[in-house]
Amino acid sequence: MQIKKFARNMGGTATLAVLLLTATQSAYANKELDQLSKQNTNWVMQTKDYSATHFSDMYDINVTNVKNLKVAWSFSTGVLNGHEGGPLVVDGIMYVHTPYPNNIFALDLKEPDKILWQYKPKQNPAARAVACCDVVNRGLAYAPQGDGYPATIFLNQLDGHIVALNAKTGDLLWKMENSDIAMGSTLTIAPFVAKDKVIVGSSGAELGVRGYATAYNIKDGKQAWRVYATGPDEDIKLAKDFNSANPHYGQFGLGLKTWEGDAWKIGGGTNWGWYAFDSELNMIYYGSGNPAPWNETMRPGDNKWTMTIWGRDVDTGEAKFGYQKTPHDEWDYAGVNYMGLSEQMVDGKKTKLLTHPDRNGLVYTLNRENGTLVNAFKIDNTVNWVKHVDLKTGLPVRDPEYSTHMDHEAKGICPSAMGYHNQGIESYDPARKLFFMGINHICMDWEPFMLPYRAGQFFVGATLNMYPGPKGTLGQVKAMNSVTGEFKWEVQEKFAVWGGTMATAGDLVFYGTLDGWIKARHSETGEELWKFKLPSGVIGHPITYKHDGKQYVAIYYGVGGWPGVGLVFDLKDPTAGLGAVGAFKELAHHTQMGGGVMVFSL
Repeated sequence: MQIKKFARNMGGTATLAVLLLTATQSAYANKELDQLSKQNTNWVMQTKDYSATHFSDMYDINVTNVKNLKVAWSFSTGVLNGHEGGPLVVDGIMYVHTPYPNNIFALDLKEPDKILWQYKPKQNPAARAVACCDVVNRGLAYAPQGDGYPATIFLNQLDGHIVALNAKTGDLLWKMENSDIAMGSTLTIAPFVAKDKVIVGSSGAELGVRGYATAYNIKDGKQAWRVYATGPDEDIKLAKDFNSANPHYGQFGLGLKTWEGDAWKIGGGTNWGWYAFDSELNMIYYGSGNPAPWNETMRPGDNKWTMTIWGRDVDTGEAKFGYQKTPHDEWDYAGVNYMGLSEQMVDGKKTKLLTHPDRNGLVYTLNRENGTLVNAFKIDNTVNWVKHVDLKTGLPVRDPEYSTHMDHEAKGICPSAMGYHNQGIESYDPARKLFFMGINHICMDWEPFMLPYRAGQFFVGATLNMYPGPKGTLGQVKAMNSVTGEFKWEVQEKFAVWGGTMATAGDLVFYGTLDGWIKARHSETGEELWKFKLPSGVIGHPITYKHDGKQYVAIYYGVGGWPGVGLVFDLKDPTAGLGAVGAFKELAHHTQMGGGVMVFSL
């Protein structure tokens, strides 16, 4: 008896030891990636770091010498279509990805004309037919070596699979199916590594896909958790204290009650944008997208929890808070956009903040510990569907003139379904307390129509005409204080700044334009200091890194994405491409397809 009791005690002790060891290893893996993100020789995340600052403290390239930037080297991917996201740089290797067929190239920075390895997946070409807005991919993720696995590169394939590759050799470690293209669900999001997990979203709201996010174990690809945007609370994984700090946001049972019948099962809410992570709070942040279909008459109710900013525990997936920005969305203002974390003074107290420029034309800043709304203001004074946001309730005060109900063609809605902000990653200068945003300036007319749901087919129900906004251009760049809502400067761009910005301690803001320019502006004034014409238009973001003591700036070229669908697929009907063709009808006169990466140095 004593032996059995001793064995039981030892078993419990061993189990506890294993749990403690696992927790320590998870925390270590997170800390190592965090440390790598702070080294100037690396760019290990699409967002640069867990806070998504997209900011580098390097100043070798600065306002006095940026005019001397020249091409150092370039690499053609050999793939057409839109090149979103940016390359990763880890320990002297640049990892380059492409849109479908989702090839990867590992380049040696000592000999950038040498391909160390390449991965060219064989995947179901049917995925191309159900991709909403070009066959884009928003980038790779990296995990340092851990317990039982080597340094790993993660890729999401358009056909719905996530793959893990040995970062040194390109060998396949594991492969998991995340999405079913037969149902219209594809993968365009960049994976996100936090602790011992890699987190993956989903695409396909335009085909009636029910959105979800999934965490896989880095080591073997086994599913750790999956959370949905709609349906019963247990599927959405609401914590017991969900929205306890802000019960007026809504709490329990609403993933069913705010939908008519079973409409939540095909209700959208996919998330194909960007994540951020606070390791102190152990929370990840992201946005769920638009409800399906676009025709609002077909889905009465607030349609929770689409259009929501989520704060979730990274270990369990449980939601601590959810703030729905656009209840009962009528305009496809999919809220999956950039999440930027900062620590700033609010009412005399240093506060952990989350800032989110939304497709709906509003900028939201929340207390990221509990979701409390700190500020919400218009990203541009031409936003007209909403008058303002009631900061007490968190609800938008709408202008009924721009509603999109049946038997009515709404005209002059600003912003368009493309939003005044879309998928670009923005940057934050911690010294200036400024966010730098590349935005769209596009408005629209909207005419809804009824349609049935058919699995794997488009489920939209609206015809759109898009055109330049009141300021006469299709794009802008702005410097903004997210706490005060004040804009330090703004400049107009002929075409949308789709890919976002990168800021540096050299007092510079870099970005690319759809017509193929990479530009550098003074972060204090917005003055243009340098530009270079690339072989094709830009829908990705710049990065910077140091190699052999020298600072480099790199950016993808390769026009496409939603704004480039007309050019890519040679479409002429202005309402085609969900309205994008009309808005960007002039783009083909300024650039053509062709993908690659261009690297600059002094």
